[in-house]
Amino acid sequence: MHAAGQAIFQCPSRQCCCRSMDFESSAQKTCYERIAPWMDELFGEATVAFEDEPLFIITIGSAVASTRVVPWGDNEALITTRSYVVTDIDATSELTYYLLRANDNILFGRFALDSEDDIVFEHSLVGSTCDRIELKHSVTTVVRLADDYDDEIVARWGGKRALDRWASPGA
Repeated sequence: MHAAGQAIFQCPSRQCCCRSMDFESSAQKTCYERIAPWMDELFGEATVAFEDEPLFIITIGSAVASTRVVPWGDNEALITTRSYVVTDIDATSELTYYLLRANDNILFGRFALDSEDDIVFEHSLVGSTCDRIELKHSVTTVVRLADDYDDEIVARWGGKRALDRWASPGA
């Protein structure tokens, strides 16, 4: 079970996975149905799909990312991959400046603070034009950059690597 109580499963053939989902638009459904087999082909057993929403969890090494398909306007969808980098951290002006400067040197994606001031790294693709190669690079870039930066941020500003927080009892 997922922390929110949602059942998740691994589906070797994603053809059946979207039948019980409620999609907000036809573009979202079309995009999800197109990328689901790619996620399985690209990441195999590292991919977990949610039964009730267009969401995949990908674990590569010690990093975890979520790839979600969301509606964008009336006729489009976005594919957004996000990885938590550091949690339980004080977002000081020095830290936020560091993240902004890092964003300036990153070609794909961005660092951000979520509503709880956890540091995330994410990248979005336009669903209708995304191809398999773009999806692979988007997901792997998010995971790689989150993994590359987490140790340095924790060493300099504290907090917990996201993976360490979720691995802790009671997290």
